[in-house]
Amino acid sequence: MAAGASLLNQVALITGGARGIGFACAQSLGRAGAKVLVADIDADAVGQAETQLQAEGIEAFSCACDVGDKQQVEAMVAAAVSRFGGLDIAVANAGIVRSADFLEMSEEDWDAVLRVNLKGTFLTGQAAARQMVSQGRGGAIVNMSSVNGITAIPTIAAYNASKGGVDNLTRCMALSLAPHGIRVNAVGPGSIMTDVLQSVVTDKAAMGKVLSRTPLLRVGEPGEVASVVRFLASRDSSYMTGQTVYVDGGRLALNYTVKVPEEEGS
Repeated sequence: MAAGASLLNQVALITGGARGIGFACAQSLGRAGAKVLVADIDADAVGQAETQLQAEGIEAFSCACDVGDKQQVEAMVAAAVSRFGGLDIAVANAGIVRSADFLEMSEEDWDAVLRVNLKGTFLTGQAAARQMVSQGRGGAIVNMSSVNGITAIPTIAAYNASKGGVDNLTRCMALSLAPHGIRVNAVGPGSIMTDVLQSVVTDKAAMGKVLSRTPLLRVGEPGEVASVVRFLASRDSSYMTGQTVYVDGGRLALNYTVKVPEEEGS
């Protein structure tokens, strides 16, 4: 199925859509024909994202939304319905990370991460699903997980826990919503070149460390994650639900570190 027609006239919302993977998802779905609502807690940035999408010829609208606030999430879904007449696809992408040694992690940081990453995914999925059920035509929900839902990094315990929760929440949602024709899947990125990764990979040694755990010997691009999201949102994946698809350059299959050629770390 041609990417330009596969989501024609579908209505999609994307949380955390101002930049990075979320913005790439909005582009990918929009280029496939969907009308997109991009939402983000950063009102200025998401307004700029709307302008960029519209400049591409994508029918797009934006709103500010704190996904940890039920009223704001419900208002976001209502905005999509008001603007575009319904809702067919929801991408729960909004997420944050707070780093600290486990013994030093504050309760405030723990709560903040779980509020956005797990509660926000729950609230987004529930509000979107209620709208989809009321329409009676099914739909697709894609949650953003991570390889860190399975593996663990000791300095991001809250993030690890939240993404593990997203994986099981995805399965629960899939079972609950299957009778309504609503499919629920997740995508688990590995090392993707976003603002977060750029802030971590600041020199050759840091890049070498990332590549040593990545068999494809490169980091991924946001658009590579977005392409999988588009697939899971489309009828091309019509018999898939309750799955987490990993876009990680082979990282989860690796039981050792790979030797990084000198030039790859530069």
